[in-house]
Amino acid sequence: MINTMTKRILIIEDDKSVLQLIRMYLVNDGFTVIDSYDGSDGLNKTLTETPDLVLLDLNLPKMDGIQVCQKIRASSDLPIIMVTARVDELDKLDGLEKGADDYMTKPFSPRELVARVKAVLRRTQKDIESNKDEPLQIRSKEIVINTESRSIKVNEQPVSITPTEYRLACYLLKSTGRVISREQIIENVFGYDFSGYDRTVDTHISNLRKKLERAGARKGLFSTVYGMGYRFDGDIS
Repeated sequence: MINTMTKRILIIEDDKSVLQLIRMYLVNDGFTVIDSYDGSDGLNKTLTETPDLVLLDLNLPKMDGIQVCQKIRASSDLPIIMVTARVDELDKLDGLEKGADDYMTKPFSPRELVARVKAVLRRTQKDIESNKDEPLQIRSKEIVINTESRSIKVNEQPVSITPTEYRLACYLLKSTGRVISREQIIENVFGYDFSGYDRTVDTHISNLRKKLERAGARKGLFSTVYGMGYRFDGDIS
């Protein structure tokens, strides 16, 4: 259960009518809301206002949402939900590739948006609480996951990851050698309330794979088993 009274949501949205609508629903549900109407100001407020989650529009003045997302991800695992009027699937996937945890397409139901916010916060809170029962490290020959700092290294080199990628890496490494279906990933990584679709899972897998390989992990550690799902083929130590 999320205590909304302690959670601060930063809305970065240049359409004031949309922002005020989102604000009203979030405040009515007990959240504290911080407003920003352009990308540059919004990025600054992620540093000065310590939000728990960012609702980020793609089409923003001064700095677009993709740039804001990339700059946040360069230094933070702050949860990000992108809100976009772009309906093309490639635009949605681009947002996920740049580090967003979820997205919504305009026009949207404000109640569904609040539900998405709560779902992402619940998953974040679950990550924190599960650390109490996790070993301090999950290791393979090349990859080391530190569950206390929620960080990943490949051959001692730190890898910048999103919260979703962290959960995904933990789940796959702990399931080493077993084929994991998309449905199992949705249930165990995103949660029952995840309302995305299979391509979202594929995109997060692809992002994680690219980041680890750029850091020096061998290709093929995360195998795609066509028609079935994914498998981690490293050796757990």
